[in-house]
Amino acid sequence: MKTIPKTLSGFMELYPQEQLVFDKIKNTIIDTYKSYGFYPLDTPIIEYSDVLLAKAGGETEKQIYRFNKGDNDLSLRFDLTVPLAKYVSMRSNELVFPFKRYQVGKVFRGERPQKGRFREFYQCDIDVIGENELSLKYDSEMINVIYDIFSKLDIGSFTIKINNRKILNGFFKYLNLDNKVTDILRIIDKTDKIGIDNVKEELSKLDISYDKINEIISFMNISGNNDEKLKILKEKYNDNELINTGINEIEEIINDLENRSIPTKNYKIDLSIARGLDYYTGVVYETVLDDYPNIGSVCSGGRYDNLAEFYTDKKLPGVGVSIGLTRLFSKLLEENLIKIDESSASDIIIVPLCDNYKYIYEINSMLKNKNISVSICYLDKGIKQKMKYANKMKNKYIILIGEDEVNKNTIILKNMIDGNQIEIEKNDLINIDKIIE
Repeated sequence: MKTIPKTLSGFMELYPQEQLVFDKIKNTIIDTYKSYGFYPLDTPIIEYSDVLLAKAGGETEKQIYRFNKGDNDLSLRFDLTVPLAKYVSMRSNELVFPFKRYQVGKVFRGERPQKGRFREFYQCDIDVIGENELSLKYDSEMINVIYDIFSKLDIGSFTIKINNRKILNGFFKYLNLDNKVTDILRIIDKTDKIGIDNVKEELSKLDISYDKINEIISFMNISGNNDEKLKILKEKYNDNELINTGINEIEEIINDLENRSIPTKNYKIDLSIARGLDYYTGVVYETVLDDYPNIGSVCSGGRYDNLAEFYTDKKLPGVGVSIGLTRLFSKLLEENLIKIDESSASDIIIVPLCDNYKYIYEINSMLKNKNISVSICYLDKGIKQKMKYANKMKNKYIILIGEDEVNKNTIILKNMIDGNQIEIEKNDLINIDKIIE
């Protein structure tokens, strides 16, 4: 009896053409990270549980894939930040700070799978880690990286929403709610998902008065442009040191963004952005696609005071950004924001019409030397079946090589879009990249 093939719920498997587009997006992200001088890093998927869970708790610990192998208590990584903290703390004496790293890899969370959420998914992270201190220019550089990536992806207009946890913490201290900040922020962070009314209801469960809940909602919805919002904050909370520290940090970052010529339409202060994770301590940001707010945040991150406090006494402040690529890709597919049917794994397919493979391989090598990707059709069938295969592979160009072409030292280049074909001398293949561009 044969086993029925099936894939676990919450794990993405793509068709070949979809995977090509997925990889193109992933490579765009990686190439952008590289262009800013981030070092690549690849940490183990499996870690010792006590190391991975040093700071975890609550829902995170419940979602961990944890198992025993021999005497070892092991877990699959649930994000890329904790492994980075371990890595930096172990090698802090050898690394040069600020340490800039990017990592793209799969992480695992055993949560209930649902539309747009996965148990196995790619994260694309960058972080800059300082030693004792870290310039705010790295915070604005993160926003610059986000701007570059989503401009290159060309999936529509986008806005990077900026806030500062110091402003939020100062505000809740002003309301004498500083003992409930973590719970309040986690509720506020769900505003886009559950709506204002449900946020109010959740806050009321924390025994917060009706008046204070309304003040929280009003604070989150302060309107105006960036300058107007900052002016309102300065006027109303001018004696609140923590809020003013947060304001100064945002002003410094916005000034640097102006120097970087980042269009103001692509970023704005949004006081409802909280980032529910409690390790953020400074500027936080989330990126949304303007025409598709239902997708939610497509890129998020922020500043934290001490990355590795559970592993070392050294103070290692940092700032980071993460893109949940698997979720983003599934949402882009759902909204028809990416095209799949034009994808092909190679630039050209060679269709042999003879058995002179020495000549065919020579042509293949010449094309590859021009950085052209090539697939050779080895089907032991007639020309009709070979052409049918080439057509299904969605290549714009194919090369036909028969005995006549071998004898004349030529190839036939056929355009599969318009049906036109030309004969090219083998020596002229040095210019093939210009012909097929």
